[in-house]
Amino acid sequence: MAFQMGATIGIFTFIGKKIDGHYATETPYWTVGFALLGVFTALYFLLKDVLNE
Repeated sequence: MAFQMGATIGIFTFIGKKIDGHYATETPYWTVGFALLGVFTALYFLLKDVLNE
């Protein structure tokens, strides 16, 4: 489960970094936003798995 959470957060952060790089933003708003979205997505999957068992 820890690897799944890490991978989810990592993938979302990577996507945010790519968008920030593409638009050449001065502040990493996309990276931070996608990282938070990854955290919430990982928590959703964690709670979904825990509550179903």
